[in-house]
Amino acid sequence: MFIKVFASAALFLVSAVSFAQTADEMVDQARQLEKQMKDAAALSLYKDALKVQADNIAALTGASELCSREGFRTTDKEEKSRIYTEAKSYAEQALKLAPENADANYVMAVAIGRIALASGAKEKVAASKEVKRYAELAIKFNPKYAKAYHVLGKWNYEVANMNTLEKAAAKMLFGGMPEATLQDAIANYEKCRKMDPSFLPNYLELAKAYKENDELEKCIEVLRKAVTLRPIYQDDLNIKSSCKKMLEDLE
Repeated sequence: MFIKVFASAALFLVSAVSFAQTADEMVDQARQLEKQMKDAAALSLYKDALKVQADNIAALTGASELCSREGFRTTDKEEKSRIYTEAKSYAEQALKLAPENADANYVMAVAIGRIALASGAKEKVAASKEVKRYAELAIKFNPKYAKAYHVLGKWNYEVANMNTLEKAAAKMLFGGMPEATLQDAIANYEKCRKMDPSFLPNYLELAKAYKENDELEKCIEVLRKAVTLRPIYQDDLNIKSSCKKMLEDLE
C-alpha cells in the first residue's frame, strides 16, 4: 500500500514538474515570436501557457505587456478599453503572486499608463501617480530596468505637458501633482538609452522631449541614430518610420 501511495505521489510530482516546464517552454516560444514581430501568435501562446500553469509570472507579465501593445494599436474605443483592462488584470495577477517582481510592477505601470492616456482628464490625473509608483517599484527591484526608466520619462513628459483642464483636475483631486519637468523626462529617457540602446520606442520619445525643450541638435542626433537601428518588435517598424519622418521634417 505504501509503495502504491509513494508511486502515485511521485507520478504527481513528475507531472507537475512536466507541466511547469511545458509552460516555461511556451513562454520561451512566445518571446521568440515577439522578436519575429508576431504579437498575436505570441499573446495566444502566453495565454496557452497560463492554461497549463496559471501562476506562471513570465506568462502573466508577457500577456499583460502584449495586451497593452495590442490595445494601443486598436482604434475602436470600446475594444481598446477591453484590451487595456485585460492587460491590467494580468498585471494584477502577477503582482498578487510576486509583489516584488520587477516585471510585474513594470507591466502594471504600462497598463495603467495606457488606460490613463485613453481616458478623460480626471481619470488621467488619478492614474498618473500610480504609473509613477509602479515604475519606481520596478526600478527598486531591478535598478537596471531600462524600460521602467522609459515609463518614468514618459510620465514626466506627460505631466509636464498637462493642459489646463488636467491641471485643474490634479489640483482638485490631489492639491496638485508631483513636480515633473522636461529635463527629468530627458534624464530618464537617456538612462533607458544607456541601459538598452536597441529599444526603439525610447528614441522617438526622447527626440520629442529634446524638440519640446528646444534642443534641436540633440533631437536630430537621436533621430539619426534611431533610423540606423534594426527593428526587433512589431511596433518598431512604425516607430522607425515616425523617426525618419520627424528627421526629414527637421533637416
